[in-house]
Amino acid sequence: MNFTKVLSIALIAGTVTLVSCNDAEKEKAEKEKMEMEQRAADSVAMEEQKMKEREDNAMMVGGAKMYQDQTIVENASKANNLTTLVAAVKAAGLVETLNSDGPFTVFAPVDDAFAALPDGTVSTLLKPENKETLSGILTYHVVSGNVDAASLTKMIQDNNGSVTVDTVNGGKLTAAIEGGNVVITDAKGGKATVVVADIKQSNGVVHAVDAVLMPAS
Repeated sequence: MNFTKVLSIALIAGTVTLVSCNDAEKEKAEKEKMEMEQRAADSVAMEEQKMKEREDNAMMVGGAKMYQDQTIVENASKANNLTTLVAAVKAAGLVETLNSDGPFTVFAPVDDAFAALPDGTVSTLLKPENKETLSGILTYHVVSGNVDAASLTKMIQDNNGSVTVDTVNGGKLTAAIEGGNVVITDAKGGKATVVVADIKQSNGVVHAVDAVLMPAS
């Protein structure tokens, strides 16, 4: 075999090897690109699923969606039937507390509940000089822990029809079931019915009630 023929064979073999290497590298690059695109697509799909679940799990209260990844104050601030409560929370300096990790269970009086109080009561309570009194009333509506409707109902049933719970302000509330509804009784005998239960928050749960609960003092 002459030199020219040997050289030709070597060149052909080298070319084949080079082409094979290039094909392998190209195939590897294509595979990596496809994997990257798939990961990106999966990430987008996962994010879309999370957003869908977020929307699906949000309860409508006062014309606004209550998102479970937002705090008690963040959600309440959007509801058009909790405006007085939000104003009171701000006046009492409790925003930071109710935005903290908690968890808290809040029996939240709707606007009509505040409107039912004697004339001038709300405006008087919102004055700076009455901040301590207002704070005491609001924290009387708050229980430590995450007490949803099912848990509260079980507590009532396990305690012969009523259960007493400690509030953040140190006072006590009594919960019972009357006419198929959960009714909360305050220290003065006043009653509030839960009208919307299990409004889940990132730092607890809110139960909207139809009356303002008053502590003993």
